[in-house]
Amino acid sequence: MDQPDRSIIIADDHPLFRQALKQSLSLFMADTRWLEAESADTLEHCLNHHPGIDLILLDLQMPGSHGYSTLIHLRSHHPAIPVMVISAHEDSQTVAKAMQYGAQGFIPKSAQPQQLAEALQRVLEGDIYLPQGMENLNEAQSSDDDIGARLAELTPQQYRVLQMFAEGLLNKQIAYELEVSEATIKAHATAIFKKLGVRNRTQAVIALQGLDMDSRPV
Repeated sequence: MDQPDRSIIIADDHPLFRQALKQSLSLFMADTRWLEAESADTLEHCLNHHPGIDLILLDLQMPGSHGYSTLIHLRSHHPAIPVMVISAHEDSQTVAKAMQYGAQGFIPKSAQPQQLAEALQRVLEGDIYLPQGMENLNEAQSSDDDIGARLAELTPQQYRVLQMFAEGLLNKQIAYELEVSEATIKAHATAIFKKLGVRNRTQAVIALQGLDMDSRPV
């Protein structure tokens, strides 16, 4: 059997949306292997176990993701893989921030399958894709810029520990989940605080949550 020409990850926490998207896009993009991720953790697992990913179609709001944090992490640790953001939020600020944090494309969830397939193809070919009318959108400058740059400095393991801090887990619980010692978690914590420019885990979580999007339905 011939190998597919390309591999694309659909990262979204709604299984029905992922399935519908995969089925509709398959009509326009033959010879594509479609992989799915429902959270920031499963996305990282998918990347680690499936080499040769050509593109990530990323929803900004998934479990384990604080707004733009997963996008920032992807651009820092998987810079060779283009990321196209797909979101229910279509306002210019959301689009501008996504592009500022390294997305190579942005498309609303309301887009028709053929339009989405054409957008994906353009990004796969190395182009930037933005919705009609936003092609000349200026990058949004905000107070999030500094925390975004600092977050990008975290290693994948440090980023995972920070996510677990945000979930309210204790050092002992995190050590058990990651199968390391509490001393290792404390060392990670110290490194995280230093890189983020904070003093404790509460401040680190607040900094991470500063990247959250407005609480609007997805």
